[in-house]
Amino acid sequence: MHEKQKVPLSSIEGKMTCLFFSAHWCRPCRNFTPKLVQIYTMLRNTGKNIEIIFVSLDHDETSFLDHFKSMPWLALPFNTSLRQKLCNHFGIERIPALIPLSETPSCGLGFEEDAVKLVEEYGADAYPFSTKRRRELESMDDARRQGGKLQELLGGKDRDYVISADGIKISIADLTGKTVGLYFGAYWCPPCRAFTKQLTEVYNELKILRPGSFEVIFISVDRSKEEFQASLSAMPWLAIPYSDTARQELTRIFAIKGIPALLLLGLDGKVLKTDGRRAISIYGVTAFPFTESRVSEMDEALRKEGDNLPRRVSNPRHSHELELDMAKAYICDECQQKGRYWVFSCKQCNFDLHPSCVRESNAESI
Repeated sequence: MHEKQKVPLSSIEGKMTCLFFSAHWCRPCRNFTPKLVQIYTMLRNTGKNIEIIFVSLDHDETSFLDHFKSMPWLALPFNTSLRQKLCNHFGIERIPALIPLSETPSCGLGFEEDAVKLVEEYGADAYPFSTKRRRELESMDDARRQGGKLQELLGGKDRDYVISADGIKISIADLTGKTVGLYFGAYWCPPCRAFTKQLTEVYNELKILRPGSFEVIFISVDRSKEEFQASLSAMPWLAIPYSDTARQELTRIFAIKGIPALLLLGLDGKVLKTDGRRAISIYGVTAFPFTESRVSEMDEALRKEGDNLPRRVSNPRHSHELELDMAKAYICDECQQKGRYWVFSCKQCNFDLHPSCVRESNAESI
């Protein structure tokens, strides 16, 4: 049926048809439906012979009709017995579910796996929503991720540039030969704001120490353009434009599950195995060029330094025994200078000393 008018089943013959299992009471369904409407409309407008049939899992016919009025496709009449048979036949365990139907030479009508995730990740490019199409798209993602070609990775169909905070366009070709950090973050995320400060410090130091050797590209996970602008205004580096689909594509290609995340590209444009966030947070500028071998060197040097330090010390500057600890950043209570890594601490008093300051003050007391 469509808008309460009966439509013969013959009308979908020869069309690429999907069954859409959904319900008005289901929030993920209400969130997914507008995306599917947009994709359906786009595909129909470009001549794709597609049809979708809504199978309602609503509690009553009123809710079914309320949900259906937002859909431009067809629906099965509200029938709890029929929908249960279809759910059992197609193995529906959660909604929303989008099941593409297919014809097989031996068995007649067949069906593909649930295509909701495929549609959410690839949009209209997912058409015809088949397992074969998923493999093709994943293969294309692999090629972009491993190919070492910055334009293919960071650019768009009509875009060969990234932007600065003040809107200046910088050619992606200018990134060739640099170590590039892909920074996934958002203004609404407190850990991102904290990491942005750390990364900014490293970025600015490298501009002085190694000019032209390092660049960062911000890939926003912000919820609005206003949030994106707020994020970028605190950053001295470049960004993918907020309106560009490359933001979502890069998040998918690199399987970003949490933020902040910093992926690093080597001089050849290929992804380094280094955990960028950890390297920046622990070692800062000293870890440059952030290769796996350089970070391993830093890890080993830090371990050896710790092995040569006592676990506990007494110090004339403080009444309690101090314990050896590790800190990303601290202020030494002796020299008032910043410290990183190893520290002698009294957690009871929040008292910290550089190992070098411990040695000096202990030597003076002898």
